[in-house]
Amino acid sequence: MSKKLYSVLALLLVSAFVLAACGGGGAAGGYKACQVTDVGGIDDKTFNATAWKGVEDAVSTLGIEGKFLESQQQTDYETNINAFLEEGCDIIVTVGFLLGDATYAAADANPDQLFTIVDFPNSDPAKANLVGLLFSTDQAAFLAGYVAAATTQTGKVGTFGGINIPPVTVFMDGFWYGVQYYNQQNGTAVEVLGWNPATQEGLFTGNFESTDDGRAFAESLMDEGADIIMPVAGPVGLGSAAAIQERGNAWIIGVDTDMSVSAPEYADIILTSVLKNMDVAVYSMIEADLNGTFPGGTNFIGTLVNNGVGLAGIDGMSADMQAELQAIIDGINAGTIQTAP
Repeated sequence: MSKKLYSVLALLLVSAFVLAACGGGGAAGGYKACQVTDVGGIDDKTFNATAWKGVEDAVSTLGIEGKFLESQQQTDYETNINAFLEEGCDIIVTVGFLLGDATYAAADANPDQLFTIVDFPNSDPAKANLVGLLFSTDQAAFLAGYVAAATTQTGKVGTFGGINIPPVTVFMDGFWYGVQYYNQQNGTAVEVLGWNPATQEGLFTGNFESTDDGRAFAESLMDEGADIIMPVAGPVGLGSAAAIQERGNAWIIGVDTDMSVSAPEYADIILTSVLKNMDVAVYSMIEADLNGTFPGGTNFIGTLVNNGVGLAGIDGMSADMQAELQAIIDGINAGTIQTAP
């Protein structure tokens, strides 16, 4: 199955965020943006890498310095944040729900230091030096679920996660609801393996690192009949892609970034990708700080409306399917289509 992905839904592709007043973005010599990764590494081709791209873009266009520290395990979170505090970073970007407690504690103890965190809300109470970057990935995953249900030849699709935490399960919720919506609209009975949104229980590898687990989970789902699989587990999904490519007659759906770009070696088995545009959000926080408009004390929520989330283009998409997806987008934006429990 050969597939070239290109843009067919311009509305879904990232162009800009409405985060804060934006300025000219001139050079900012001496400004340092520092990122603490979650486990999985800076070059995980999904989560950490997408956020880091936002820093890299700021380095190239705004003239700042960028630096990262990789967390090999959860005990590294506080250590890495403290290292950047000592280094005098202008803004510290932490990536992942699991870094939430360490980031919140550091923001509380260092009110003059700016922080932004992906996938953890700034609340209880909100800190004036912190911005939470949150994403309604259920909206984009709903579209992916709809496409998967329209594409499957076996009548079964599957998903699994790394760890059962909200930023992971929100993808799985949207995917499940998208399949159900397709069934309702078309009188079909496509089944979703690996996730039950009612109980919030399903398949999880328990990590975001093991490609061997990704391979095993994909093989198990294919053995059960699934011919489309959406792993929500960072680089674990690369193991799934390898298994699908070797077996054939099945597709993978990428998450966070366009998998056809981050892992082009699997382009022939990539159906689409659920985009979580963390790079633009991170870049916008850096730019806002440089412009003196850092929106501390708030949360940003990326949606289909503001291009915070989206769906990668699909080669060969029919005009009818494009129209159906656009109608769904309109319904999601209007609040008439449910994408999560």
